[in-house]
Amino acid sequence: MPFIEIAELESILGHQFRDPQWLLQALMHSSRIPERTAEEPAESNEKLEFLGDAVLELVVSEELVREFPDWSEGQLSKSRARLVNATAISLSAQRLGIGKYLLLGRGEEKTGGRSKPALLADAYEALIAAIYLDGGLEAARGFVKRSLVEGVIAVEAERLGHTDHKSALQEFLQSRGMAPGAYYVVAETGPDHQKTFRVEVRIAGQVSAVGCGKTKKEAEQSAAIAALIQLGAEEN
Repeated sequence: MPFIEIAELESILGHQFRDPQWLLQALMHSSRIPERTAEEPAESNEKLEFLGDAVLELVVSEELVREFPDWSEGQLSKSRARLVNATAISLSAQRLGIGKYLLLGRGEEKTGGRSKPALLADAYEALIAAIYLDGGLEAARGFVKRSLVEGVIAVEAERLGHTDHKSALQEFLQSRGMAPGAYYVVAETGPDHQKTFRVEVRIAGQVSAVGCGKTKKEAEQSAAIAALIQLGAEEN
């Protein structure tokens, strides 16, 4: 990779490498190894990806605990899973333009490797490890916060912490060999711009609980948690 491209990518990542070989290895896809030049790393980014995954989970866990001290372990776990899933990671890599800098073999290049979500997610995790090995945990933490965590937490804190009670109820019923609950809107009150919905959840054909909310989804969630409480699956 030309020096000018290394400097360009360092600017995007917000980290200047003391040892640029870490950066090159993070971008080195396994398809490139048989075709690599003498200046390129002898190893692919797979080991860095493994390390980067662990560093990513640590940083995200740390940020969630710090930002949301009142959340339960379950809320924290679900939120972390949303933040570090392959889709979220590949989207972050796309926003950074990582695909442009990947070192790919000719075959992978021809099949659109630079835009493949899996390759981008792997490279993102490998870059975390490269920054960690080159500059330490603080440098890696800064990169993850800038590129993945801060915007999501700021914009979607409520959604991240929201427990999906409908899914919890379904899992509870399935664990007991029962069919999923069915939800029915039984009443709508108020003007169009300020409606309140009343929803029943029926289990085995019987009305189990009722919930209200400003949207149908909110009312369904309310009904689901009421059913969980009634069934003894969740504390009141």
